[in-house]
Amino acid sequence: MLNIPMTQMGIGGLGPWELILVFLIVLIVFGAGKLPSIGSSLGQAIKNFKGSLKGKDEKENKEPKNG
Repeated sequence: MLNIPMTQMGIGGLGPWELILVFLIVLIVFGAGKLPSIGSSLGQAIKNFKGSLKGKDEKENKEPKNG
C-alpha cells in the first residue's frame, strides 16, 4: 500500500479513480436523465439543513436567558 498523506487523496479519502468508479456506477444505476434532478434534490436538502441550523442558532440568540 502506498504511503500517501490524506491531504493528497481527494474527497473523503477517495482517490480520483475511486471517484470516477462511483460516478460511473451512479450513472449506470440512475441514468443520465435523472442525474440533474438528483443533484438538484441533494443541493436543496443541504440548503434546507444549513437553514435549519442557522434558524436554531438565531432562536437561541433571541431568547432571553433565565438566571
